[in-house]
Amino acid sequence: MVSRKEARVVTLAASLPAEDQGDVGRVVSGGKASGAVQEGDSALLARVAREDERAFRSLVDQHMSRTLTLARRILRDADEADDIAQETFLRLWRKAAGIDVGPAGVAPWLRQVATNLCLDRLRQRGRLEVTDDLPEVPDAPRQLAALEARDLKSRVDEALMRLPERQRVALTLFQYEGMSMAEVGAMMGISDEAVESLLARARRSLKVALASEWNELKRDGA
Repeated sequence: MVSRKEARVVTLAASLPAEDQGDVGRVVSGGKASGAVQEGDSALLARVAREDERAFRSLVDQHMSRTLTLARRILRDADEADDIAQETFLRLWRKAAGIDVGPAGVAPWLRQVATNLCLDRLRQRGRLEVTDDLPEVPDAPRQLAALEARDLKSRVDEALMRLPERQRVALTLFQYEGMSMAEVGAMMGISDEAVESLLARARRSLKVALASEWNELKRDGA
């Protein structure tokens, strides 16, 4: 049951712009995501635990865009992603007092909650199989990073959205969220070898979808 104050919290979260802003989800060499750690997350959470709505707004301002981007990449549905993002921040509001903030701030907690909610949504709809695949040798991730560096982000995102569900989830968590193969496997309930297989097939599919761009990279020696 959502209280009146919590309903205001959801409304506050929903009122923010839904666009993917700046370098949210930016890919760097080696398949890891980067981004400046937001200072003051611990202090802000302490204030949120005391039901300080201004502190909550600050955390939403800092982290909502990335949470939305993650949910949209996994679910491929903007409305569902909005629901997931709002639920994620509602949980932050409710659980602020018990959240441990490490060197990376509150971002890892938000990522885990949002990812679990997305995977639950996919499983409920029967859209995510969790059986293992045969391992394959993965392609190096640097070409995908290089493509995004060439201002082709929208093209890469379009190709990403056309990938099969499990491949898209694995690539999103590994390539964009900076998770290790072991972390992705634990999140999806599959082996490290299965994650390797999904990543390899996802990259091959993207290579086909972005053939002209990939060939240009090869000519330039990227």
